[in-house]
Amino acid sequence: MTYSIRNYLVKVLALTFVVLFLFACQQKADLIIHNATIYTLEDNQPMANSIVIEDGVIKDIGNDLLDKYSATSVVDAKSLPIYPGFIDSHSHFLSLGLQLNQLDLRGTQSVEEIQALTLEYKEANNSKYIVGFGWDQNDWENNAMPHKKILEENFSDIPVFLYRIDGHALWVNQKVLDLAAIDSNSIIEGGMIEVDEKGPTGILVDNAMDLVAPYVPVPTLKEKIEALTRAQEICFSFGLTTVTDAGLTKEDVFLIDSLQKNNLLEIRVYGMLKNEASTIDYFLEKGPLKTDRLNVRSIKLYADGALGSRGAALKSPYLDKKGHKGFFLTPIDSLEKFAYKIATTPFQLNTHAIGDAANNAVLNAYKKALVFKDDPRWRIEHAQVLDTNDISLFNRKIIPSVQPTHAVSDAPWAKERLGEERMHGAYAYKALLESAGRIALGTDFPVEEVNPINTFYAATYPPKSEEEIRSPKALEPREALYGMTKWAAEANFEEAEKGTLKIGKKADLVILDRDIIQASERRIPKTKVVATFLNGQIVFSRRYK
Repeated sequence: MTYSIRNYLVKVLALTFVVLFLFACQQKADLIIHNATIYTLEDNQPMANSIVIEDGVIKDIGNDLLDKYSATSVVDAKSLPIYPGFIDSHSHFLSLGLQLNQLDLRGTQSVEEIQALTLEYKEANNSKYIVGFGWDQNDWENNAMPHKKILEENFSDIPVFLYRIDGHALWVNQKVLDLAAIDSNSIIEGGMIEVDEKGPTGILVDNAMDLVAPYVPVPTLKEKIEALTRAQEICFSFGLTTVTDAGLTKEDVFLIDSLQKNNLLEIRVYGMLKNEASTIDYFLEKGPLKTDRLNVRSIKLYADGALGSRGAALKSPYLDKKGHKGFFLTPIDSLEKFAYKIATTPFQLNTHAIGDAANNAVLNAYKKALVFKDDPRWRIEHAQVLDTNDISLFNRKIIPSVQPTHAVSDAPWAKERLGEERMHGAYAYKALLESAGRIALGTDFPVEEVNPINTFYAATYPPKSEEEIRSPKALEPREALYGMTKWAAEANFEEAEKGTLKIGKKADLVILDRDIIQASERRIPKTKVVATFLNGQIVFSRRYK
């Protein structure tokens, strides 16, 4: 054997030894995603190109980690952007699923169209009752509230319950009014029974809906289970890994917990408890409920109604309804007493407040109740219309939880309803952020669409049709992303486990088909989810197996 051959063989053996040594030294993992543009949202390492996952947790994150680890699965992201799994800070998760079986009235343009759709639904389902959702009189040419007489032509024999898009107004027929014994003499606090010269019109606003609640069909256990699993599929397809359900009963909590423990429901849920006696009394005695996928440590309270149905409590009357200021669903003294009560417990208080009067009352109630609480993270849900002088009342103790797509939906009529002066404190996301130091973003689905990309777009590029809603109220792209991830996790007391991509945190992440931080305004709404990962497992994908 010549010297050159021997030399060649020595080199081959040496190289083989090095390769085997390096392979032996590689750490094991379940999944490596590399060649990516990763937004960690961590200050000390804001960007990376590789992430390593094991046992559902981020094991490593950095650059060019493929040589350091060997994994069961390796994904080449082909430079696509990766973000922490999106968190919807205010939604109605169970309701989303349940409404899939109801009459869908979203986008309807007239009472005549609704009449036709309702009749079609009745005939197709041979229904003994009809429950529908999604009408919005503000979208109609004649934007007056509808009347029961439209329903009487074809539905005098069965109960009809048609909920407005915001869930704060209900359109019913005479059959329902009779069941609940509602007439012109009926009185309700914190709501309204609309009447004309002949009696109730069939429109019930806010607390008035409680009068007919006992007659609304209750979904079966099977229907609830199907609703939750179908809602999960929708949420995963839009990159959501955690949803906040704003109003769960004790029974709803137990059902979600059971389904998650039996691996029939995977999505993470932050639960706000519905303010009903049996639910509140139980949890105040037992304390918060925390598992790997479920976190129940907050209580949902309603201060007022909604702007679209003129139930939001305003300091001065609506410009398009003389003398009307909306409603306090919870009287101010009761709100203050409840705040004091919850301040002595480990629970977070999250209060629905849309009008400037309601926001003022809640902010002042919180200020009084939280004197001795260091880090309560109490929230105002919606924080939609504020007196500009009240915005400074937000601070590290009080988090604004807003839904930017509401500004898009309200833009055609908000100024007409509120007036130019009040618009300065409406949808004021930037000012809220500057005062509170953080802001949580959500959709309020199914009131709005599920898609968090719409949230991002509406927060960064508010409606151009109303300059009062646009910049300087808009958030910067990174701020909007924080609101859907990092700050959303903080608003749920979950920043130690999610919201950013960091070693030791849950491997919840989403891959998009374009970088929303760098994309132009025109391209952002077209963004699609490529894949959603929960605990390092693919739960939705358009590309990967």
